[in-house]
Amino acid sequence: MEFFWYLVRVFVVGGGFCVLAQLLIDLTALTPARILVLYVVLGVFLGAVGLYEPIKAFAGSGISVTLIGFGGTIAKGVKAAVYEQGLLGALTGGLSAAAGGFAAALCFGYLAALFSHGRPKRL
Repeated sequence: MEFFWYLVRVFVVGGGFCVLAQLLIDLTALTPARILVLYVVLGVFLGAVGLYEPIKAFAGSGISVTLIGFGGTIAKGVKAAVYEQGLLGALTGGLSAAAGGFAAALCFGYLAALFSHGRPKRL
């Protein structure tokens, strides 16, 4: 039964962020690209002020697999790198923390391109 309530929390939090994004698309002049950037910045902000980890402990993958989770990973990497390397860590920490995700996206994207039968669009 505990697992069921975990799934409910994941769904409610992750779905809430999706509903918020859809409302921003429908009710404002923001483009989807700007909303994506807004969510990454929100994740960085939540990580910087120390709210990302408590939300992640409650919501699990409802926040960690979204763009907000990407921003939280960047903030966590920057914090750790600044602590270890000083000011230079502010420039390198975010990329180091997210490097695994970048590498996986590139590899899986390449594999998908190899095995798909894409055709160019005709105008």
